[in-house]
Amino acid sequence: MPEPGKKPVSAFSKKPRSVEVATGNPAVFEAETERAGVKVRWQRAGSDISASDKYGLAAEGTRHTLTVRDVGSADQGSYAVIAGSSKVKFDLKVLEAGKAEPEPPAPAEAPGSPGDGLASATEVEGGSPSPEGSSSAAPEGPSVPDDPIGLFVMRPQDGEVTAGGSITFAARVAGASLLKPPVVKWFKGKWVDLSSKVGQHLQLHDSYDRTSKVYLFELHITDAQATFAGGYRCEVSTKDKFDSCNFHLTVHEAIGPGDVDLRSAFRRTSLAGGGRRISDGHEDVGTLDFSSLLRKSSFRTPRDSRLEAPAEEDVWEILRQASPSEYERIAFQHGITDLRGMLKRLKGMRREEKKSTAFQKKLQPAYQVSKGHKIRLTVELADPDAEVKWLKNGQEIQMSGRYIFESVGAKRTLTISQCSLADDAAYQCVVGSEKCSTELFVKEPPVLITCPLEDQLVMVGQRVEFECEVSEEGAQVKWLKDGVELTREETFKYRFKKDGQRHHLIINEATLEDAGRYALRTSGGQALAELIVQEKKLEVYQSIADLTVGSKDQAVFKCEVSDENVRGVWLKNGKELVPDGRIKVSHIGRVHRLTMDDVTPADEADYSFVPEGFACNLSAKLHFMEVKIDFVPRQEPPKIHLDCPGRVPDTIVVVAGNKLRLDVPISGDPAPTVIWQKTITKGNKVPAGPALNASGDSGASDEWVFDKKLLCETEGRVRVETTKDRSIFTVEGAEKEDEGVYVVTVQNPVGEDQVNLTVKVIDVPDAPAAPKISNVGEDSCTVRWEPPAYDGGQPVLGYILERKKKKSYRWMRLNFDLLRELSHEARCMIEGVVYEMRVYAVNAVGMSRPSPASQPFMPVGPPSEPSHLAVEDVSDTTVSLKWRPPERMGAGGLDGYSVEYCQDGCSEWVAALQGLTEHTSLLVKDLPTGARLLFRVRAHNVAGPGAPGSTTEPVTVQEILQRPRLQLPRHLRQTIQKKVGEPVNLLIPFQGKPRPQVTWTKEGQPLAGEEVSIRNSPTDTILFIRAAHLTHSGTYQVTLRIESMEDKAELVLQVIDKPGPPQDIRVTDTWDFNVALEWKPPQDDGNTELWGYTIQKADKKSMEWFTVLEHYRRTHCVVSELIIGNSYYFRVFSHNMVGPSDRAATTKEPVFIPRPGITYESPSYKALDFSEAPSFTRPLVNRSVIAGYNTTLCCAVRGSPKPKISWFKNGLDLGKDARFRTLSKQGVLTLEIRKPCPFDGGVYVCRATNLQGEAQCECRLEVRVPQ
Repeated sequence: MPEPGKKPVSAFSKKPRSVEVATGNPAVFEAETERAGVKVRWQRAGSDISASDKYGLAAEGTRHTLTVRDVGSADQGSYAVIAGSSKVKFDLKVLEAGKAEPEPPAPAEAPGSPGDGLASATEVEGGSPSPEGSSSAAPEGPSVPDDPIGLFVMRPQDGEVTAGGSITFAARVAGASLLKPPVVKWFKGKWVDLSSKVGQHLQLHDSYDRTSKVYLFELHITDAQATFAGGYRCEVSTKDKFDSCNFHLTVHEAIGPGDVDLRSAFRRTSLAGGGRRISDGHEDVGTLDFSSLLRKSSFRTPRDSRLEAPAEEDVWEILRQASPSEYERIAFQHGITDLRGMLKRLKGMRREEKKSTAFQKKLQPAYQVSKGHKIRLTVELADPDAEVKWLKNGQEIQMSGRYIFESVGAKRTLTISQCSLADDAAYQCVVGSEKCSTELFVKEPPVLITCPLEDQLVMVGQRVEFECEVSEEGAQVKWLKDGVELTREETFKYRFKKDGQRHHLIINEATLEDAGRYALRTSGGQALAELIVQEKKLEVYQSIADLTVGSKDQAVFKCEVSDENVRGVWLKNGKELVPDGRIKVSHIGRVHRLTMDDVTPADEADYSFVPEGFACNLSAKLHFMEVKIDFVPRQEPPKIHLDCPGRVPDTIVVVAGNKLRLDVPISGDPAPTVIWQKTITKGNKVPAGPALNASGDSGASDEWVFDKKLLCETEGRVRVETTKDRSIFTVEGAEKEDEGVYVVTVQNPVGEDQVNLTVKVIDVPDAPAAPKISNVGEDSCTVRWEPPAYDGGQPVLGYILERKKKKSYRWMRLNFDLLRELSHEARCMIEGVVYEMRVYAVNAVGMSRPSPASQPFMPVGPPSEPSHLAVEDVSDTTVSLKWRPPERMGAGGLDGYSVEYCQDGCSEWVAALQGLTEHTSLLVKDLPTGARLLFRVRAHNVAGPGAPGSTTEPVTVQEILQRPRLQLPRHLRQTIQKKVGEPVNLLIPFQGKPRPQVTWTKEGQPLAGEEVSIRNSPTDTILFIRAAHLTHSGTYQVTLRIESMEDKAELVLQVIDKPGPPQDIRVTDTWDFNVALEWKPPQDDGNTELWGYTIQKADKKSMEWFTVLEHYRRTHCVVSELIIGNSYYFRVFSHNMVGPSDRAATTKEPVFIPRPGITYESPSYKALDFSEAPSFTRPLVNRSVIAGYNTTLCCAVRGSPKPKISWFKNGLDLGKDARFRTLSKQGVLTLEIRKPCPFDGGVYVCRATNLQGEAQCECRLEVRVPQ
């Protein structure tokens, strides 16, 4: 591949130009190479051109010429000339003779001038050929003109590559006017999305140039195979714009046409690098590539493009009609990548289709729908009243919210809404014994990036977490670092986490090697972020300083660095200093200290502190000085000066987290020593006496004194700083442990003084315990909680209550005024939604941390009262009730019903059954006869019983006399016909109280025999015959009797069977080619009317029977059109509504047809010529469509032989454009445009051509953008 940014060296000094030529004239193209002897190839539509009557090839030195003689419309198209690794494309446009215009002469240019690159067609050059056959189909540099219409600055160009090599297609998109990066998709063929095919042979890359504000998108193909050849498409879209571009990839074999070796097809090699050997671990090892041998042989015989099928046809139909030996060629021609899967599905579709008697229009072989969309499967039936069953993978589909069955006339429709991947299955429509099948393919939408990654800057050892949000929950994503996919290693360096739609990449301790570019890739795009890891730098906040000390004094060296975890070594004159009883080394936080007691002259030296792991050295010098005292100073006892009466100061209050500073003025000479102590108040209670040297009026203390802690630190959170006239006690960030009594003691040789200071630390309260939920109603509940264990030293002023939905992260405050009580009734909640509660405690300092969330709870209300409570039946001891479910169930559902009754005028209700019933009817038993009772029914759920539904009037428990009455169904009032052997099941409902007596008779005689059985119930009677016989035919009477009242009904049963054969068939006459037959009706007509006869004949030689007449009603007929010289047998079947007779009446002797003595001369007919030039019976019409919706252009043409169809848009052939699909069926031509955009508008031409002539029609298409 050429170096980016450097234009490859062209092999041509002069390049051919695109020309326009009138029909019948010759077209001449000239090219000149840089040096003589270079082999030049001319191509048309990717195929090499050889010298013939049509094409003339000439070469003279560096000049090469291609002549196209007698140019016609079929010669129009794209041509190319190839020399070495340079390829130049140019076009030939053919004009009609009347429209041709003289071409102006081109200005003369020097060979190799810059104008060549612009005047000629696009040139694709690969520079010097590489050993691996790599090439590039995307010219680099700014020489490509901008696209003034679409989004592309540079479109991908057609490319060629040798099998096993690499090629890159590039597209540039202007980003100056875009607020967000554009979305680019790459397709192969029509619909194959290449983002799902990214792997070893295919990678997608993108980048952004901030200087030129241009996006670069690249499709990189490595180790190209012959199956990669075909049409490709690049689509780019923004919020309100869309553009697309088609390009073609040609893959050449690595060996020449004459080097085909049959044995090479069986070698375990690949085509990369001209037949180089592949290692045993390669994925292609062991494959026997028969298809490569077939493809090599295709170079010997170039195909004529005029004989090829139209570019856009139904691939399923082509595979259905093709032989198995053509599958490989069809897959190569149409860009099929999953040939094996298509053949597997085609196997079930290639069965010979028989003419269907149940379907007028069957399901299509396959349907495709996007995930989440709706699909309709429609069939048309021959019988509008037939019943239909829909099956999914062999299981019957039941109607639900997602599956809807529709019936309109003879049409039956299955609608599947909100399609998911589970709906990707085989579907069948069953009508009786016939069925039609189809397959539904659910296309999963790409997963998009909704929240991109963010760049991060961290230090070595810090934790790194990348977070990205995608459009689908649980989507599969890939994490990459510098283009390499990240996996879970044994060291667990990378940790991946999924949280719904959010994906996290976690690096616990970052190192310098972790810096780089990280990406999260999905099927619909990728998000990029940069990680910068910097080394830790140690900062010195305070360096050690030189000291000058006297004899027996203390020397302290201290320093402060930025990292509190850094350790170090103290050196004395370059040697490590070893601590002992006099020399102490300490490390507290960021402060490192060296302390030397009782300094001597030997301690005078250079001292250094060296931090571990850092190139840093802090040095200082210790100077020893002897001080001689020649006078005795004035002595004064020490004293603490506090402005507090009685020497007992007030309690000092400080808020937790704030700074506490106690400034105590002191005096004394010599300067007193100040000692700070904190009283630890735990242990045995002892009376606290007065402070040392304090006045007796200070009072007695009742503290629990156990011990006193000495405070002497001069650095850190708690520190003491003392000067000549004051002592300062400081606490940074006061905590609860800092609370207590502090004792300040000052001493010198003259005396001592002491003061007690009380410090109280107040804070926010502790978090309360988790609240408890009770009294849950339909939209309310009661929340109770306990006070916090610690109130922070201040009384609790009130509480704040919050709630949230269980699956939400947003808490909502329920009160704005503080709650004084420990309970609250929360309202305005949604029934059926799960909630959680939490509470805050508030004091004068502030608000506590939230309490743990309460147990989840759901507001549920009781159901409403059951409706339409009615009495269905009453007897002497029972009452039958029925009702309908309540109109409102509530979110708690329905657990059952309770039934109660009470005496009229009484208020005591008695349960009619123990527990609950799930049914909406109940028979209440063991009731007192004659009692007047009221009944009521309640619905129950988890919230308790609902309102009752009661009877409006009392019910008297007493059976009511009702006349017997037979309710004969309508289909039993007519003659009932059954075939022999079929079961007979006659059900007759009736009414009557008390239970009537049922009697069955036949022809006035009681029913006898085991074959006929009677089954009676309180509400109906059934006559059942397991297998009907002819003897069961007759009139049946059923009688219903209650005391002296009765009701009767009659049923006529007719059992039918097949008829017997006709009788006494004979031949009554024979003449010419005719035979007259006669027979008698059968003795047994099957207990039904005869529908007719079927007459058949059979040649004596073959004895194969052929039907002559069907449904013939007479008993004599004439059989004509017999063959002279043959002998025939004849037979007759009888028919009724059951079917034909099992046996036939057959003639005993054959009938011979004699040969007459005449001859026949066949007439002669003149052959007719049905050839016809193409003509459009229905032309194209102008259309205006909306962008984004599929549209079609239709016309009709006739002609013989069948004309060849070509579609053009604005003069450009659409045959190779993957976004257009052409169909041709019975002379009706259709051009389908998939999701047109405004750039698809223009003039469309349909041209039909055959040997008799040519015709064309045109229309204008306007694509409107919705406002």
